[in-house]
Amino acid sequence: MGMGKEHAALFIKEGAIVYIADIDDISGKETAASLGDNAQFVHLDVTKEDQWQKAIEQITKEQGVINILVNSAGINVFKSLENTTQEEFMRTIEINQLSVFLGIKNSVALIEKSHSASIINISSIEGFEGSVGGYGYVSSKFAVRGLTKCAALEFADKHIRVNSVHPGDVITPMVTQATGEQKAAIEQFQQTIPMKRMADPKEISNLVLFLVSDDSSYSTGREFIADGGILA
Repeated sequence: MGMGKEHAALFIKEGAIVYIADIDDISGKETAASLGDNAQFVHLDVTKEDQWQKAIEQITKEQGVINILVNSAGINVFKSLENTTQEEFMRTIEINQLSVFLGIKNSVALIEKSHSASIINISSIEGFEGSVGGYGYVSSKFAVRGLTKCAALEFADKHIRVNSVHPGDVITPMVTQATGEQKAAIEQFQQTIPMKRMADPKEISNLVLFLVSDDSSYSTGREFIADGGILA
């Protein structure tokens, strides 16, 4: 859902065959069906290596290669340090950080069969700065930057580029469906963004598309920010 769905829709528009993966089989299958014949759904808990292996086995049988991997699974929990449980912290780390490690590790053999491959890891502008209560989220988003750089160095000579994308605040269903005080708070918050608005998900997808295309053929191991000027 959200940005992941937008990435998939744009890639399909550009002619790609896309495998979308999630733990929610019902919504996943509905999303794949809505995107047309070039979208397929695979069940995947991104924190489980055996499920990554099973998904990759399916793609190997059906396609024989992966040209693009986009690691976009993520959750957030914002609480004070005292109120953040170890379980909440580790769950955030597993979904936001471990999933990226497992995704690259289990996909790279198939990615190496591509003549020009690209891996995109979705981080956040909170991979650059702290945030009140964001202990697990901020830690994981900083870590994605490091994972990206390590993989970029290891696979640079194999024609595999690895970059991270760092969105700021993006319009999501939660934002568009907000009412009352919540809507007022969101509108007030937007005024703190230099561009005075949140990003449309398509604006992030266009950046991801650029980074997986040959137009960015000399970019690897780098962070690409789309935040409306917040970090400036």
